[in-house]
Amino acid sequence: MHSEDVLKKGLKQKVAHEFEELAILTGYLAFFFCALATYSLLLPGRFHISYFAYGTALINAVVIAKVILIGEAVHAGRRFETKALFYSAIWKAFVFAWLVFAFHLLEEAIKDLVHGENVGAVFHDIRIYEMLIRAGLIFCTFVPLFVFRELRRVVGDDSFRALFFHSTSAPKANIANGR
Repeated sequence: MHSEDVLKKGLKQKVAHEFEELAILTGYLAFFFCALATYSLLLPGRFHISYFAYGTALINAVVIAKVILIGEAVHAGRRFETKALFYSAIWKAFVFAWLVFAFHLLEEAIKDLVHGENVGAVFHDIRIYEMLIRAGLIFCTFVPLFVFRELRRVVGDDSFRALFFHSTSAPKANIANGR
């Protein structure tokens, strides 16, 4: 019975940790995607509020956050983790931007198939330049995200939180031991 309690507690902790990670990633991505939605609304001189654009930005933030968590679960982008933090963060931003790009291609293809397009027309109708520009913007959004995520990985969760959310009581990070 004791092992079942430990297993349940461990599962609850994992679920809570995953939810926390999802919430943090979603908040970060929502900030950038809503800023981008505001920019795209103001660019052509449309000064009305489009709740659809913000709703889409928030949904994309949740979906992309989940894509990041799934990618991390399958160890995507870990090739340069033994190198300098900057290289590791840039590599992960690149890998995850392409992962999101592939997800968007799949999403567009499924959407067109659901609307009755044939398979040949599905890939013909995809606006590849627009999607490549989106991938570039996502890469630029991912660079600071993965710099912070890599910093947290290197110094450890507790030291990272103390460094950013506590004043002078932040413990010294022991980088040699990864804590």
